[in-house]
Amino acid sequence: MKSRRSFLLGMGVAAAASQELRAQPARVRTGLPEILRAPDGIAAIGEGRAENVTLARSGERWQGGDIEVAVEARKGGLAFVVSAPKTRLTRLRVRWHCAFPAGTRFLGDHWERSYGDLEWRGLTGERLMPWYFLASHGGATSGYGVKTGAGSICSWQADGGGVTLWLDVRNGGWGVELGARRLEAATVVVRKGRAGESASAAARAFCGAMCEKALLAAKPIYGSNNWYYAYGRNVSAAGSLKDAALLAELMPKGDNAPFAVIDMGWGAARDGAGPVAQAAKSYPDMAGLAKAMKDLGVRPGIWTRPTLTTEKRAEAWRLPAAGGRPKGELIAMDPSIPEALAYMGESVATVRGWGYELIKHDFSTFDLTGRWGFEMGPDLTERGWHFQDRGKTTAEVILDLYRTIRKNAGDAALIGCNTIGHLAAGLVEAQRIGDDTSGREWSRTRKMGVNTLAFRMAQHNTFFAADADCVPVTRAIPWSLTKQWLDLVARSGTALFVSVDPAVVTAEDRAALKIAFAAAARVHEPGVPLDWMDTTFPAHWKLDGKTTDYDWYEGE
Repeated sequence: MKSRRSFLLGMGVAAAASQELRAQPARVRTGLPEILRAPDGIAAIGEGRAENVTLARSGERWQGGDIEVAVEARKGGLAFVVSAPKTRLTRLRVRWHCAFPAGTRFLGDHWERSYGDLEWRGLTGERLMPWYFLASHGGATSGYGVKTGAGSICSWQADGGGVTLWLDVRNGGWGVELGARRLEAATVVVRKGRAGESASAAARAFCGAMCEKALLAAKPIYGSNNWYYAYGRNVSAAGSLKDAALLAELMPKGDNAPFAVIDMGWGAARDGAGPVAQAAKSYPDMAGLAKAMKDLGVRPGIWTRPTLTTEKRAEAWRLPAAGGRPKGELIAMDPSIPEALAYMGESVATVRGWGYELIKHDFSTFDLTGRWGFEMGPDLTERGWHFQDRGKTTAEVILDLYRTIRKNAGDAALIGCNTIGHLAAGLVEAQRIGDDTSGREWSRTRKMGVNTLAFRMAQHNTFFAADADCVPVTRAIPWSLTKQWLDLVARSGTALFVSVDPAVVTAEDRAALKIAFAAAARVHEPGVPLDWMDTTFPAHWKLDGKTTDYDWYEGE
């Protein structure tokens, strides 16, 4: 006899939350469960529907009305392929019955950057864990997630009765119109924990399993960035060249030259909007500046915001109002419109053509959704709007944007910032994995920098080179704290960028920066946070095979 169970959707996900799911014969499984098997239930939610549609299983297909989900065994995973020629689908809910042992601890990821809020926790059924999660018990840590580059926005929940996978297939804030095509929504990947293996090693191996084609630079990425001492104010080509000269003075010998990155402020329009061809008066010759940097021996880098412009012809490409999305003269463009996507690509090609060898593209998730990652919860954006092309999911629209940027960047290295790492993996050499650090407030650097470096270290060199953001060297931050953050990032193996106020740099600073750059230019084994299961700001690290302790509070 088939059993029936009722599952609360949690987090106020949908009005259909109280609808029962018809399950296959329920067998609650113990231990760290393996879910690479047929689900125990699948439900679909359509646009404007008050109730979800429970899909009935027939072999490896699940059907209800015009909706069909094929669950296909693939090498290394379980693929979910969706058809819905008539229904505007918003979400699919996939459920496995299982049980985690008492005392299991869980670590989830974030939608895009992290915000100082990653941590190991006990079982919390309402907790949404974007993209993947780790479960650790009895000396073994298992990973559950989806492969990078998915066709949907994916998240997980684990509760006392099992595991739920949400496949968000919306187009903006409404349902997607798939028509006759079949959508490969996601491929589930599971890595079973091994006895005696550390949680850090298990996390790294699992990230490698989720991303099969990471795009990594030939040499470690490091350098300088002017944001955290200037914050885009009173910046100029002369100032940027002075930054490059200081970097050239401090860089190590060898064939891995650092990048001198010009951050926001070089463009004529506010908030980093295009058109990129209109640089500020203080930056009269962007191509000439790039050449002058190269002549100093450093590699020129630049920040850009390709999804925002003030160009009048882009008015027809404007995204509908949603959340905090820019309004008025600032136009957040719809990448589902071919002409708008081509315009964004041309902007990237323009800065590459000037000679910049590293391009940091920023703000696209906010421009496209109107929300920061910490505001998203189960809804990445407000409901009630859609992209002009309704035939693609939000994930597919974002992937089209990332691929266009990658193509137009040519051989330049890319850093994604405010980008979705699980979609950008394989399309950027480096990724800003956390929110902004600070040149004014140490507690922000501790929260956004130390936390993200520790809890996303597993993504370093498995998805991309991790960039935990800059080490600011300013009057406002005590040097006793700055030099510890500098040392950790430099020896962790991740990308190191410093933001040095030339008005305050001392001989002691210069000596420490020289040592840090020499370390950052070399390949290191990725750093390991030894106390990450006990604190949100790990202070005990294994670096180059040795244990190093930091004090993130003394002298604050």
